[in-house]
Amino acid sequence: MPRQLSNSLLLAATLLAASAAPAADRGGNYAVTGRIAAPGDGGWDYAAIDSATKQVYVTHGDIVVAADVVRNTAKAPFSGIAKGHAAVPIPNRHLLAVTSARDNTVRLFDTETGKELARVPVGNDPDAAYYDASLQRLVVVNAKGGTISLVDPVARKVTGTITLKPGLEAATHDGNTLIVNNEDLSEVETADLRTGKAGPALVLTGCEGPTGLAFDPATGQAISACANHKAAIIDVRHHRLVGLLDIGAGPDTVVVDTRRRVAFIPCGGDGTLVQIALDGGARVIRSIPTEPGARTAALDSDTGAIYLPTADLAPPATPGGKPQPKPGTFHILVVTSR
Repeated sequence: MPRQLSNSLLLAATLLAASAAPAADRGGNYAVTGRIAAPGDGGWDYAAIDSATKQVYVTHGDIVVAADVVRNTAKAPFSGIAKGHAAVPIPNRHLLAVTSARDNTVRLFDTETGKELARVPVGNDPDAAYYDASLQRLVVVNAKGGTISLVDPVARKVTGTITLKPGLEAATHDGNTLIVNNEDLSEVETADLRTGKAGPALVLTGCEGPTGLAFDPATGQAISACANHKAAIIDVRHHRLVGLLDIGAGPDTVVVDTRRRVAFIPCGGDGTLVQIALDGGARVIRSIPTEPGARTAALDSDTGAIYLPTADLAPPATPGGKPQPKPGTFHILVVTSR
């Protein structure tokens, strides 16, 4: 074969392979590409997406904002919550479960009408939550109580309680094993979801105040976001700390994109979104500029887009205080790979 033809075929094959690979596998060119204005003032917490309806839900004080990411519009159809932390859509049920911290309940709402359907009593200070499809249960983390409530959202009742330690934050699982950050003790608590029995804790040496947490099934590793500008990489199967990565300030969430083999940690303290490669050893790829205050996020696994709630921030009212959101400026940033 002539050398010129051979080189041309090699170049074509290389370009074809590159175009077939997901953009994020090559690092991706992620950036803020949109902004959705949203109602409500004051603080906010976790974000979650219903991929089927393309609605992003964000707890925002005593309301939950629902943002339509196709139309780039937002409204607040759910209200009356006593300090909402997590809003979790229940698949195929037109249900939204919201943890209500000040009255120790989980509120269940009809997503089509916005009507509150039930209040399920749980433990002390329900905070983070997620839906376990295999168990068909909402897993609720009671931060101050140090317990986990397993809630049947259809029967509208608690079906099990797991006792751990106070100071709990975000939770995830690797199938049967529940993994929960303990912010106060800087460790990870574990439990068997089937039996409800607590397992051994893992001290996260070098990680202070872990909050956000996510699990990657392909590598068997969890990523925990720490308050001291670190992310802890945890080998869940062998119950050991693999290492620490440098991240930004003020993280509160970790999201894992299993399709594109990357993870993201929003760091609201310095307004960055840290992108982490999952394969070949977890490593930081880059820090994407976002906005101060953008510390939680929701990932659309279909499109790879990341949605980060925040607001324009005013300087602290007192020395050493926290910046305060300016009224009328709440919004959701849209980060995509261009």
